[in-house]
Amino acid sequence: MIHKTWDQTEPIKKIECVHNEAKKFVVSNVLTPGKVYDVQNESEEFYFVIDNSGRIGGFYKEYFKEL
Repeated sequence: MIHKTWDQTEPIKKIECVHNEAKKFVVSNVLTPGKVYDVQNESEEFYFVIDNSGRIGGFYKEYFKEL
């Protein structure tokens, strides 16, 4: 149940959003291009970050670049 404490743990790294033009999902209201986000957890396909709504969200890595 690690996902219940992600917002209270130290971030793994920082990433910058490069675009929010999703083909399948609406992410333009929770990601801002150019904004730096803290990575709370990471999988092979997703970054889990605290998005603009203040909640943890899982997003494809294609939206970001590592700093």
